[in-house]
Amino acid sequence: MSDWDGLSGERDERGRRDDGYGRGSDRAESEGAQRMRHVQRPARPAQAAQPPYPPRRPAPQPPAGPGGPARAPYVPPQQGGPYGGSGAAGTGSGSGEGGYDSGYNTGQVYGGGHGGGQQPPAGPGRRDRGGAAGPAGPAPDWRKRIKIGSIVLVSGLLVTGIGTYFWADSNVRREVDLSKVIERPKEGDCTTYLIVGSDSREGMSAEEKKKLHTGSAEGKRTDSMMILAKCSSGNTMISLPRDSDVEIPSFVGSESGKKFPSQGRRVKLNAAYAEDGPELLVRTVEFNTGLRIDHYAEIGFAGFANIVDALGGVELDIEKGFKDEKSGADFKEGTQTLNGEQSLAYVRTRYAFAESDLQRTKNQQKFLAALASQAATPSTVLNPFTLYPVLGAGLDTLIVDKDMGLWDMGQMFFAMKGISGGDGVSMNMPISGQRGGNLVWDKAKVQQLVQQIQKDEKVTVRGN
Repeated sequence: MSDWDGLSGERDERGRRDDGYGRGSDRAESEGAQRMRHVQRPARPAQAAQPPYPPRRPAPQPPAGPGGPARAPYVPPQQGGPYGGSGAAGTGSGSGEGGYDSGYNTGQVYGGGHGGGQQPPAGPGRRDRGGAAGPAGPAPDWRKRIKIGSIVLVSGLLVTGIGTYFWADSNVRREVDLSKVIERPKEGDCTTYLIVGSDSREGMSAEEKKKLHTGSAEGKRTDSMMILAKCSSGNTMISLPRDSDVEIPSFVGSESGKKFPSQGRRVKLNAAYAEDGPELLVRTVEFNTGLRIDHYAEIGFAGFANIVDALGGVELDIEKGFKDEKSGADFKEGTQTLNGEQSLAYVRTRYAFAESDLQRTKNQQKFLAALASQAATPSTVLNPFTLYPVLGAGLDTLIVDKDMGLWDMGQMFFAMKGISGGDGVSMNMPISGQRGGNLVWDKAKVQQLVQQIQKDEKVTVRGN
C-alpha cells in the first residue's frame, strides 16, 4: 500500500476510522506531514499600532565570550508576519511567546532579504516587489504656483519701475523758467511743446567734435525748432525755420531780471535764442504766433547722437540720396539704419538742398518721428539693457522747463510717435515770401492754424 493509502484511514476493532492523525500510527510519516490537533496557536496579545515605517536601529552586539569566538549577532524578532507569530530572521525555528512559526515569514524559504516583517508601502515613484507602482503623492497645485509667481513678477516690475522713475526724475535738468516770460497768450485746449535742437558742444571732446562735424564754436545756437501740439483731435508738429523773419518783443532778461522794451527789431528766429536763451525764444514764438507754449525741451548734439546709438540706430527711408561735406552727410537712396553720427548729419544738412532751410526742417520732422516711434516701443521701454542707456544718454543733455515732469516727456514722445503712425499732421510754418533773405510767415494761415490748435479742432491748414 502506498503512503497515500494511509490518508484514507483504517477502521479499528470498533469500526471507527483511524486516519492516522494524532492517535499514533505504525506508518513512518514525517512529523511535518501530520496534523497536530493538540497544538494550538495561542492568541496573540494586543499590540500598539505600528507606524508604516518603523525606525531601524542597529541590533545590539553581545560581547565575545571569554576565550571563545564572538557570538552571532542578535537579531530581533520580526513583527507582523502573515500568521501573527514572531519568527527569528535568518533562522528556521519559531520563537517568542510560544507562537507557531512555519518559517515562511522569515525570508529563509524564499530568500527574502527583509525577513517576515511587512514591507513599507511603496511611495511616489517607487515600485513594490511585484513591479506595481506605489500610490502617487499629492498633485502640485499649479494654480497656486502661477498666482504666487505672478505676484512676485508684478511686485518686481513695480519696484523696478518706481525706482527707475525716481532715478530718471532726479537726473532731469529743469533749467528753463517760463515764469520769467511776460505777456503770455491765453491757454488753449491742447498741450503745446517747443522742441529745440541746439548746436551746444557741452561735454564734447575735441575728437567727438571732429567726428560729428560740429566745429568748435563757443556758446550754443538753435539748429532746429518746432512746435508740437498734443490734441485730442489729432497731434500737429510744426517746424519753425531758423531763418524765419520775426520781431523781438519786450522781455525781461533771464539773468538780469531787467525789462527790455520793444524796439521793433526784426531778426531771424534763432537770433532770439542767441540773445537771451530759451526764455526769450519762447517769448518771441508766443508773440509772433499768438500760441501759448506749455513746455520747453532742448537737446544738444552729443545727447542726440548718443540716444540714437543707445537705441542701436534708427531705421529711415531716404527718398533721394544727398551729400554734404560740411555736415558729413553721404546718403544713398533707400531704407537704411543710421547710427548717431549719420543721424546728426542727416538732420543738420542744409546746403545740399535748393530750399535749404525748408528741406532741412522736413528731414528733422521725419527723423524725430522715426526716433520717437522706435524709442516708445515695448522692446525699448521693457528692456532695461536698452531703456537705461537711452535714458542716461538723453538725460545728460536734455534741458526742460521747471514744470515739466517725466509724464509730460512721455506724452511728448508718444505724440511724436503718433504723428509718424499717421495720427496727426507734420508741416512747416506757412510761408508767404521773403524779406532780406528771411522767410516771412503767412499771417492769415498762421492765425487760422493757431485758432484750430487752441480750440482743439482738426488742423486743416497746410504749410510749405
